Amino acid sequence: MTETTVPESGAELNIEKLTEEVGSRVRSVRSRRGLTRKNLAFHSDVSERYLAQLERGTANVSLALLSRIAKALGVRIGSLLPDQEESCIKYPPLGELIETFTQERQEKAYQLLRGAFSQGHGTYRGVALVGLRGGGKSTLGERLAKHFQVPFIRMQNVISQLAGMDMGELISLTGQANYRRLELQALQQTITDYRHVVVETGGSLISEAETYRVLREHFYTVWVRALPEDHMNRVIEQGDMRPMAGNQQAMDDLKLILDEREGDYKLADFQLMTSGQSIEQSLETLIQQCAPYLQGN
Repeated sequence: MTETTVPESGAELNIEKLTEEVGSRVRSVRSRRGLTRKNLAFHSDVSERYLAQLERGTANVSLALLSRIAKALGVRIGSLLPDQEESCIKYPPLGELIETFTQERQEKAYQLLRGAFSQGHGTYRGVALVGLRGGGKSTLGERLAKHFQVPFIRMQNVISQLAGMDMGELISLTGQANYRRLELQALQQTITDYRHVVVETGGSLISEAETYRVLREHFYTVWVRALPEDHMNRVIEQGDMRPMAGNQQAMDDLKLILDEREGDYKLADFQLMTSGQSIEQSLETLIQQCAPYLQGN
């Protein structure tokens, strides 16, 4: 980027700072989507080396390349640029008040506002489990559904059925944009098909704001979480040895994904920490917490 447009305020942009922020946003979106640099490089036709430099804030930012990266990530290019989004808060005093809150107080304010203005849990279609792979969603979800005698639906299975191919082929061949479209379609179909159900979502569903909003509107949501080490070990125990390749790098990537997604996962109605708990202990907590939304079916 050889020229810089001066914003209406007249403030001069610091190119170095701009480059670092663009790189940070690319890294954040990629991590929230759960994509490796190699995968993003393949779908954007941008070299992995350039992506690494971009995320470190040392690349010469090209709008043409950034456009391809945004398309591969399934986002608008504006979301990768700073100060492009207008605040969604239309009542200035509310925005000014929220800006004074700590993150913890903002989370509490969100829960209070949601409770006051949402449709209420009487309209919930059941329970949806969110979180990264290895947290315990599958094991606990199946047992929770069995306890309340309701269907257990893996969202990825519904997506595969709609696409007519398995998840690996779907993402590899069609990219993020098509996958996200099918993900929302699968969620809407599940809402239509079932009166009460336990749903296991993919770990990156929360990265698509509209899909996550629809999920939270129709289901009581639970973030099934664990310590990074437990996430890694459980995935390996499931037979997926890929995390073992470059173990420290894999752990660093896992922690980055958890950090980037934490704010979104915290929007869930309840958090269940499974580390240090047996399956039976975690299930008992989950049954007690979810009973109002699955009983009487």
